[in-house]
Amino acid sequence: MTNFLRLQKLLFLGCSFFLVGCVTTGDQHTAVSGAAGGGASVDANASLERCEQPLGTLAVDDGRAADWYGRFGSTTHVTSIEPLLRLAVQQSNCFVITTIGNLRTDSRLTRVTNLQRNSGEYRAGSKQHKGQRVAADYYLEPQIIIDDSSLGQVGGVLGGLVNSTAGLLAGALETKASVVTLSLYDIRSAVQISASEGSSTATNYGAALGAFGGSAAGGLGGFSKTPEGKATVAAFMDAYNGMVQALRNYEAQDVKGGLGRGGTLQVK
Repeated sequence: MTNFLRLQKLLFLGCSFFLVGCVTTGDQHTAVSGAAGGGASVDANASLERCEQPLGTLAVDDGRAADWYGRFGSTTHVTSIEPLLRLAVQQSNCFVITTIGNLRTDSRLTRVTNLQRNSGEYRAGSKQHKGQRVAADYYLEPQIIIDDSSLGQVGGVLGGLVNSTAGLLAGALETKASVVTLSLYDIRSAVQISASEGSSTATNYGAALGAFGGSAAGGLGGFSKTPEGKATVAAFMDAYNGMVQALRNYEAQDVKGGLGRGGTLQVK
């Protein structure tokens, strides 16, 4: 048995094998998968928490103004986290999502709205008038606390199993960790409603295949490029599941004397 076949059996038992030269679908899923339409979902991750009724409307921060955004994208080849967050939130049926929070999408929809309303080129009765936008009740802010954190190289562990390939694997096969938070704010009062932390790890087994040359590395190149990104998506799903569980038991905080009126920790 060749070295490549030994490695293939070891690393990809139970996984789908990508056939070089073939066109396939569904080979690069993250922890968030499938589709959503209204309150219905298709092929959602079975571990995603769901709500029987939406809790309100939601604005999701696209992260573009965050200090981690550019560095995370260049490291992981992940261009955006927000669309997958939006997918998971809609599949959960816990919130109705608005475009507010995504500056690019909201700007484009506003431009289209203004054009259709004010150009005079559209049919009468098109109903493109003021007062139709839906306001967001809550604001969801994602933050990546730790990304691209190596938990160590595991190539040496494989030495007794793949014999001569151990030296090629050493230094290539790593486990990456991601730690993230989600914060939920009430927009009208600016009060934080909920906060949740999530974490996940991913193993960079695609990088190990680089030691075997073109066919192996090319066929599974996505795994070598995005393990940190996939770990981060899974971490956000972990955080969101925790938030939904907490919100099911939500109790509004009550400050004696009323919110924003000095509090009870008085200074004399």
